[in-house]
Amino acid sequence: MSPEKKKLRRYHKVKSEDVAALAAIAGRQNIVVAPEKLLDYGRDETPLLEPVLPEIVIKPQNTRAISALLKYADDKRIPVTTRGGGTGLSGGCVPLRGGIVLSLEKMDRLLEIDHDNFAAVAQPGLQLGSLRDSLEAVGLSYPVALGEMTATVGGSVATNAGGMNAVKYGVTRHHVLGLEAVLANGEIIRTGGKFVKCSSGYDLTQLLAGSEGTLAVITEVTLKLQIKPACREALFIPFHNLQQAIESVPEILMLGRVPVGLEFMEESILQIAEGYTGKKLPYRSFEAFLLVLAEADSQDEIADYFCEVEAVVRKHGAADALVPPGRLAMKKLLEAREGFYHAIKKFAPMQILDAVVPRSEIARFVADVKKLEPKYGIPVVVYGHAGDGNVHLHPINRGMPYATWKRKLVSLMKDIYELCDSYGGAVSGEHGIGIDKKEFFNSTGDKAVLKTLKNIKAALDPHYVLNPGKIFD
Repeated sequence: MSPEKKKLRRYHKVKSEDVAALAAIAGRQNIVVAPEKLLDYGRDETPLLEPVLPEIVIKPQNTRAISALLKYADDKRIPVTTRGGGTGLSGGCVPLRGGIVLSLEKMDRLLEIDHDNFAAVAQPGLQLGSLRDSLEAVGLSYPVALGEMTATVGGSVATNAGGMNAVKYGVTRHHVLGLEAVLANGEIIRTGGKFVKCSSGYDLTQLLAGSEGTLAVITEVTLKLQIKPACREALFIPFHNLQQAIESVPEILMLGRVPVGLEFMEESILQIAEGYTGKKLPYRSFEAFLLVLAEADSQDEIADYFCEVEAVVRKHGAADALVPPGRLAMKKLLEAREGFYHAIKKFAPMQILDAVVPRSEIARFVADVKKLEPKYGIPVVVYGHAGDGNVHLHPINRGMPYATWKRKLVSLMKDIYELCDSYGGAVSGEHGIGIDKKEFFNSTGDKAVLKTLKNIKAALDPHYVLNPGKIFD
């Protein structure tokens, strides 16, 4: 028997008596076992990934139920995969070993907005769009903005999601003050609190942020808030090539004001986005573009800042610097950027990589990736976050037999990740490792670091019931 089959036999299959026991804990109305209803819980938004059906879906309504469920699963050795909104792009919530999918969709309340401490307390199933709307209604803001705002608070913490605002505000973990979480054995822990500094022991809050459900189940999140900015504008800048665009980034970041976001894109993605949205975008005859997002207390402040940005980018060969004329035009531009992934997904069969390199190396890294296109006959559509070095790469299929494309894709991805590693980068900037990247993460990662991560996993989840098969086996 192969080692993999031996590993699969460690887990207990969910039987009728288990269903009865789990229903007694969570309530029969919160249990799903009908096969036709399990499919949606066996996949996320990751392209090319085949669904894996759970044996049972449980939708708990409180932390106490989750504690009892995990204790039962740990005792019985039943694998548990926690699920938020199912919007992930690395297979992180796909139940690779079957067992239980723990869907947090019913724990979706905003529990508190604390104006005095600039904090909010939310359940993990709350959608980011709902959180944003509730906070903005009272003049506050949670600045993490993802391309998919139906993603949940818990899911974004579990993957340490990024988004377009990361240049100024950082990623999700920079806004997590504290957590309530349940360990594999059912024990409930609380980390952090409504304070912004702490030097009291190991930082378990940050350990759990980005752990992809492999160390604990997050049941409550305390978030750091900001005052809602008065004004927000975008500046769209065309260049003759990507090298010119990237060379201007360090100077833009050294100006007196930090941009909220700083995006780069190539002409090919704008063409695809136009086909998807039906909306024409400006300056389509150019090869590369920057999109600068800025916030301030007044339009005059933003105008002054954009004048400084324009002076920088003109030195590096920018053909123009355009502020969209009016709110509708800016909305159209931002919607096009946020819709890139869905546009490409509709355009052609594709894969997504979210590699990250030092931001000064983006142009060289992309140029080296482009050199791989003729080797494999696979075009790679590129865009990403110029301000933080996160590059989104989409190898697409334009007429190659599908089986041939998938076979070549494996080698192309390996070459891309090895390039990324040679530039001092990492395999994921914001989507997480999950299933999709674990082979490359384990082959390019520091062996001592990987050993340490596995030791942490073994300490917190000795029976490997929490999201098994993710990040590493």
